[in-house]
Order: sequence, then C-alpha cells, then structure tokens
Amino acid sequence: MGLILDYSDGATPLDPDEVAGLIPAHISNQGQLNEWEQANITEGEQWAFGRRHTNILSREFMQALHKRMFRDTWRWAGEIRKTEKNLGIAPQNIYVELKKLHDDVELQLVCKDWEIDEIAARFHHRLVSIHPFPNGNGRFSRTMTDLLLVQNGRERFTWGAGDLVRAGDARQRYIHALQAADQFDYSLLLAFLVRSQIP
Repeated sequence: MGLILDYSDGATPLDPDEVAGLIPAHISNQGQLNEWEQANITEGEQWAFGRRHTNILSREFMQALHKRMFRDTWRWAGEIRKTEKNLGIAPQNIYVELKKLHDDVELQLVCKDWEIDEIAARFHHRLVSIHPFPNGNGRFSRTMTDLLLVQNGRERFTWGAGDLVRAGDARQRYIHALQAADQFDYSLLLAFLVRSQIP
C-alpha cells in the first residue's frame, strides 16, 4: 500500500523520489505522517533548545537541525532540496541565498536597525521563501526562528497560538501574513507572531 498524502494550502508537495524516501513502512496517510513527524520534531527541538549552539545561522547548522527533526521519517532529512517546488527559489540558488541570509541577520543583530522581534520575523519569512529542503520547511523555519529569539534572550513566538500544520483559521492567517510579507508588508506577520495570545 502506498502513502496517500493530502496537502494543506501552502504545503509543498513531494515528488515520487522524495516520497520513496519515507523510512517507516507502516505510514499510509497524511494523519499518520503528521503524528510521526511531530514526534521527530519534538526530539529535534529538544536537541536545539537543550544547549547553546554556535553559529545557528550557518547552512551547516540548519542542515543538522533539519536532519534531527526529520531523520526518523525521511532518508533525505537534512539534504538541501534538488527539485523545483510550488514555493521557494530555484534549487541552484539555495546555497547562495542561505549564505546571504546568514550574513544579513548577523549584521542586523549587530547594527540593531530593527528590534529582535522584527529581525526574527523577517528571518522567518526569508527562510520560508528560500525553502531549502524538500519538505518540513515551515516547521523547520519556525523552530529556527524561535531558536534565534531564545539565543538572543527573548521568548519564543506564539505562532498564532494555533495548529499551523493542518488546515484551519490559524494556518490561513499565517499564510496570509507570509503573502503580505512577500510584498514587503511585515505588519501582519509581526502581529501574528508577537501579539497572538493563547485563548
């Protein structure tokens, strides 16, 4: 029996070779996959937040974190994407854009042109826009953004205090905020990330 995937709005479909990289043989649908991935993501976050890391903005660290988050799910976990997707830049530009992002955010943290919340929100938007991996980019980018905040003495974002993996109001507001940021309007994204409170 093959894996049947039901993608939410804004999700990145996998190509057949990427689907073939699924490690657990018992998974047959999107719900099972989401649950299995979440257990892996929790382990990856424990590693990320359980110690202080150096140079978290480097491509090497990002690949190590993605691998930690998805290594029990996908054989290609931590590998930079080689295929075109419905989101993200061309695969051949990923290494260059990740290096630019690294350098830009390091300088922003030194120069303090923006508050750390805005630096983190802009970082998140750019990382999602680059879409460095075949899948898991949203969850990975949210973890990276929270790690950037924590390592700079701030609390993690609330992320709309809702489920951003499954279709629903929180996911729709999140995608809408990212789309506004595509047009250089970060106000919706900042409001979603920072001001949203758990009911």
